[in-house]
Amino acid sequence: FGFRGNPDWKHGNANWTIDYPASDRHLSEEVRRLTRVAARSVEQPIDLDDDGDDVFNYPFLYAVEVGFWNLTDSQVTKFREFLTRGGFFMCDDFHGTAEWEVFMQTMRKVFPDREVVDIPESDQIFRIVYPMDVKYQVPGAQYLRSGRTYEQDGYSAVWRGIYDDRGRLMVAICHNMDLGDAWEYADAPYYPAEMTTLAYHYGINYLIYSMTH
Repeated sequence: FGFRGNPDWKHGNANWTIDYPASDRHLSEEVRRLTRVAARSVEQPIDLDDDGDDVFNYPFLYAVEVGFWNLTDSQVTKFREFLTRGGFFMCDDFHGTAEWEVFMQTMRKVFPDREVVDIPESDQIFRIVYPMDVKYQVPGAQYLRSGRTYEQDGYSAVWRGIYDDRGRLMVAICHNMDLGDAWEYADAPYYPAEMTTLAYHYGINYLIYSMTH
């Protein structure tokens, strides 16, 4: 994805690498441990600019720092095709109204005719593996220094999404929270275990949903 930072994202040191690769590998490890999914042990960055169809080999895409993304027209086209052909996208680690607007500038190009809505409590994604009856804001590692669970003016966590015509959730938006940090610091004794546990439950629920819907 074309994030702000190093103009050549393939060399790293760009926004998308904020939690990479520790968060990705920790989530994969928990998927293998807690489900029957034979997840690979290492992450797979996806290049929407490649000339082939590699993106269509994966049911689930995850991105962070989407409050800074800026997809090109060709990336938007392939991203939309991935989603409409049955793919699932989860994004996380962006905060407040300013980053929300940046995120939506690109998302409106992907789906100009579809609304972003709050995911209802009754949606299966909240209970497909783990019942998510109690939800709270999962903060980033800055919480350890500041004691604040929020960043900028993102005071409350929200779970939003975009549905297709059949009622399948295509896009799961985790706004004003940082699940990636909770995965990244899962083995750090100073990061709260209850927040890492909740973050894993979200990740596993979303992943299993993406492979069954």
